[in-house]
Amino acid sequence: MKMNTLEIKLGEKSYNIYIERNCLKRVGRYVAENHPGSRAAIITDDAVNALYGEKLQTIMAEQGLETTVVSVRPGEESKSMESLKDIFEKFAEFRLTRSDLIVTFGGGVVGDLGGFAAATYLRGIPYIQVPTTLLAQVDSSVGGKVAVDLPWGKNLVGSFYHPKAVLIDPELLKTLDRRIFSDGLAEVIKYGCIKDEKILEELMKYRDEAELLVRIDSIIYKCCSIKKSIVEKDEMDFGDRMLLNFGHTLGHAVEKYFNYKSYTHGEAVAIGIAHITRNSEKLGITEKGTSVRLEEVLKKFGLPYQTPEMDRSTIEEAIFLDKKSAGDSISLVMIRKFGEGFIVKVKKGDLEKFI
Repeated sequence: MKMNTLEIKLGEKSYNIYIERNCLKRVGRYVAENHPGSRAAIITDDAVNALYGEKLQTIMAEQGLETTVVSVRPGEESKSMESLKDIFEKFAEFRLTRSDLIVTFGGGVVGDLGGFAAATYLRGIPYIQVPTTLLAQVDSSVGGKVAVDLPWGKNLVGSFYHPKAVLIDPELLKTLDRRIFSDGLAEVIKYGCIKDEKILEELMKYRDEAELLVRIDSIIYKCCSIKKSIVEKDEMDFGDRMLLNFGHTLGHAVEKYFNYKSYTHGEAVAIGIAHITRNSEKLGITEKGTSVRLEEVLKKFGLPYQTPEMDRSTIEEAIFLDKKSAGDSISLVMIRKFGEGFIVKVKKGDLEKFI
């Protein structure tokens, strides 16, 4: 497989996304060539560290790079201020400086947590993303959103801080268990819903996930291309970039309601996109039959599409703590049909119709 390269064009903050099988082995060379003299702190989680941590350190050492590994527990619970404090302590012990580098090596949690640590330690240290899950490869590693959670909600403390590069190795997906792979497919399905129906058609062609994995490179490229075009138009999330939140308003509330234990991020997003599409179709906003077709795609990849029983007032409170809330209204993303997402401001009193 040849390397596919996308450039996120943001002036002085521009950077490349490299998509190539087995490009993990290129990470050391990339760092040595682009950040000469740097030492590197690798932020990862215990599961990824057990599989690939020693390999990445060896790859870096072969280029004469000194590294330290900071590993957190897998899961959303690590995206906390407590984990951040532990990471800062390890940085201080390593004597990390602003001329050094941070490598986030893991899924969405590691990317968000490590990116926020990079944005805030010593007022900013350069970092690169090496995403290891499908969710991180198609979505969270690109665009510069970094954050941690608070007890009151998800991603309430964060920043826009772009990496110097994103290196995506689809071979790393082969060691994901089925649930985590499907978790990422929820974000892929989101892109098909809001921008490109052909993504959904492609997903439905494959007999199983093994066949999909063989051709996953093109799907990663398509999703990253969509995100690139949106981020370039609206870096700070005031307009078109909100389209990327399709399903996330309810999804984040579902995650929080069940204390990040019952549903993964992708599963919660799947619930969110299915729920709002059913309701918008009932209201005549979305083309008839869309919700049934959407449920078929979600069902094929083992993603939930039925909304669990939850206390309405608790969910509404979580929704209005969301960063997409402004005053007495919130921006919701809906679709007219597959490939056509749009944003609508909904007043608090009208939220029930949609959520």
